Amino acid sequence: MGSVNKLNAYRVNAVGSASPGSLVVMLYDGAIRFLGAALRAFEHDDPLDFNLTIHTNITKTQDIIRELNNALDLENGGELGQNLTSLYYYFDQRLQEANIKKDREGIEEVLSRISELRDAWNESLENKNGFNEKSDFASEKSRTSNSDEQSESNETNGPTSLSLLG
Repeated sequence: MGSVNKLNAYRVNAVGSASPGSLVVMLYDGAIRFLGAALRAFEHDDPLDFNLTIHTNITKTQDIIRELNNALDLENGGELGQNLTSLYYYFDQRLQEANIKKDREGIEEVLSRISELRDAWNESLENKNGFNEKSDFASEKSRTSNSDEQSESNETNGPTSLSLLG
């Protein structure tokens, strides 16, 4: 039990201290994990296990998608915010259909697109962190490479997270 509590405390701390952009990547990672579990359920022989596993993992993914949509700051997000809202709505509808029909293709489509979004957000965060690291290095030439790696992991804002998240 102690190790489970430690793991939960670690997760709470990781989420609580993450930047808005990192939280978006974490949410995408969760959606990808749940969609993968839904796809693996197609291999289950037991109909109850098959249906329940697919349903549970799709609804968890829909919860994540709805949270991502609710977190958008549409006033400051511009066209990107509007496009993401439309995309999240499409994902939600596509997953609803896939859940009702137990359609593997719908799950695979949303998984592919969410994976692309996740990779784009992660790349954007890495570019932002790399830019900040270079700026810091120029002003403090005495830093060691270990210090640079630590500061990179402690960045607080992704480049587009401010315009999309409240």
